[in-house]
Amino acid sequence: MTTASIAPSATTVLGARVRDGGVSFALWAPRASRVELVLVAEDRTQANRDLARGDDGVWTGHVAGIGAGQRYGYRVHGEWDPEQGARFNPARLLLDPYARAITGGVDYNGPILDHAPGSPEVPDRTDSLLAVPLSVVVADTPPPEPIAAPVPRDRTSVYELHVGGYTRLHPLVPEHLRGTFAGLGYPAVTEHLRSLGVTSVELLPVQHFVSEPFLVGRGLTNYWGYNTLGFFAPHAAYCSVGTQGEQVTEFKEMVTALHRAGIEVILDVVYNHTGEGGHTGPTLAYRGIDHRGYYRLTDDQIDDYDVTGCGNSLDTSNPGVLRLVLDSLRYWVTELGVDGFRFDLATTLIRDQRHHVDHDHPLLAAIAEDPVLSGTKIIAEPWDVGPYGYQLGAFGEGWSEWNDAFRNTVRDFWRGHTHGVRELATRLTGSADLFEESGRDPSASINFITAHDGFTLRDLVSYDGKHNEANGEHNADGADDNRSWNCGHEGETDDPGVNALRHRQARNLMATLLLAAGTPMITAGDELGRTQQGNNNAYCQDSPLSWVHWDTADDWADLGALTRELLALRADSPLFQATRFRHSEPILDARGRPSGRKNLAWFGGGPEELTEVEWGDGGRRTLGLYLADDTPERDHDEAYLIWFHAGADPVEVELPAGPWAKSYTVQAHTGETGELPDEQVDAGRRLVLPGRVVVLLRVG
Repeated sequence: MTTASIAPSATTVLGARVRDGGVSFALWAPRASRVELVLVAEDRTQANRDLARGDDGVWTGHVAGIGAGQRYGYRVHGEWDPEQGARFNPARLLLDPYARAITGGVDYNGPILDHAPGSPEVPDRTDSLLAVPLSVVVADTPPPEPIAAPVPRDRTSVYELHVGGYTRLHPLVPEHLRGTFAGLGYPAVTEHLRSLGVTSVELLPVQHFVSEPFLVGRGLTNYWGYNTLGFFAPHAAYCSVGTQGEQVTEFKEMVTALHRAGIEVILDVVYNHTGEGGHTGPTLAYRGIDHRGYYRLTDDQIDDYDVTGCGNSLDTSNPGVLRLVLDSLRYWVTELGVDGFRFDLATTLIRDQRHHVDHDHPLLAAIAEDPVLSGTKIIAEPWDVGPYGYQLGAFGEGWSEWNDAFRNTVRDFWRGHTHGVRELATRLTGSADLFEESGRDPSASINFITAHDGFTLRDLVSYDGKHNEANGEHNADGADDNRSWNCGHEGETDDPGVNALRHRQARNLMATLLLAAGTPMITAGDELGRTQQGNNNAYCQDSPLSWVHWDTADDWADLGALTRELLALRADSPLFQATRFRHSEPILDARGRPSGRKNLAWFGGGPEELTEVEWGDGGRRTLGLYLADDTPERDHDEAYLIWFHAGADPVEVELPAGPWAKSYTVQAHTGETGELPDEQVDAGRRLVLPGRVVVLLRVG
């Protein structure tokens, strides 16, 4: 009998629930021959109770006289047959996959492998009780306050942050709250987010995670959190007051605080793999419950079929595993109040039983049809490391996607490594080539220039190469294709000319991100000039190297002010809230006749629109983007001309006249004070664009 043929019934409630004067337990383990519930006391003594098996492979039992705060685990019995994907070993105390709270970490020197060291085919029968984290019973409590006004997709701006590192050094957050859920919900922090103008925080993983053994061996930890162990449990180390369920309460309080500030909460979730690694790694939950059931295996049924690069891949083609993912998502929305999800390595989640990418996968259909999930923001990282894993643009209606094509094009443009401006124009207008055919609008494109993975914005303009020596891998880890430019000096310098250029380039990159059609994503601290000293893979650096340093805000006030100004513009102007792709449609006058203007036009410095020859000029470094309102219910009185000039030298452009405009006024720019005129400029006049600049002109 295969696990794929048995799934929990639709009415089965899995996990631990406080009810009827005690707690009911339910674990899906269809290939097990016996399951013991282990109740663990404060002194770590254990009381074992056998559970009863149902026809759907779910083992259940009710224990009277216990309640919230009870610690527990499971011992799952069955055949030890690694060649059949069966690694049952009741000496391993296992976490409940549905545990709503988990006590803490792992003793990596303890008996956490299911096999004898160096012999994965031989079981180790040493009890793991004292070396592993425990599941905790959590009672139902009211969910957080919902956000008063959900943010439409076309008005969304995302701020990607790390719960631990964001407030660790915040001077206004009480020391005992720094680096916690409570710290992120502290008034000084929510006020910064509100005043910055972002609408949504995207939290790096907060589902309970552990570190990889090889990192612990180096004295490091998994800082980012992309090594999930419990898909229902808020990460225990982010709680300021305890790990016996207090983390659930504190998470809810954080969500309420952010919602009261008008900020949505989006979670970066890692359902593509777990923290158990490959079959030679620790057995803490899923492998011990059913290795073949939870994970994708190679044809020999021994090794994990790894399309994540993390040792294992969760098998969502198995209905029981798919149920786990969907139940987890619903729980975070209905009980913990979150507003959406970003799926790490999302392609893994839509692979079928043969490990092929399947765009008719049941996961996609279930999310689209689910009354809870279909109303949330759903974002894909549209790739994994397996065959045909790169799926940018393919996730379809209802999904937004991280757009690395935007990142690469914009980085290349500002460092002078593009062939002309044709692709830049496509990225600036929402990447219709990727998203329009599937019926989506520009908001489907999550535009970003930096993210947690890679250089910060400051480092992008300060380093040509990575400097990851602190990670202990001889600088061999992390990406080599950074598309960065150090502005003439590698790393920090006192040279005022180099530093001025770096500020200018950082402003150019930020302005390009915030003026482009699509959903912008800012990496936390970029507006403050955060640096990781050239480390582009700081996943294992829970240290000042990764934390946000709030004392850099004054030195980078120019970047912070520009970020606020342009986020406010996006919030106020319908032109920057694109609900459809523009294709240079003509704007009609009051009588319904063509006015001579278009809702989108491109200029290169002359009075007329760019010609095909000019589009093909590989050396072009100047592009003018004209945007005009053509919404029928409005008066068509809002229009902008935005110049993107990446050349090092100034260039003179003629401001389009005739039907395009009567006058132009500089509303924002990335240059220095006095480089551009403050007064209104008549259409048809010439304007000198200083070298390396973005200029936003309001059309009069």
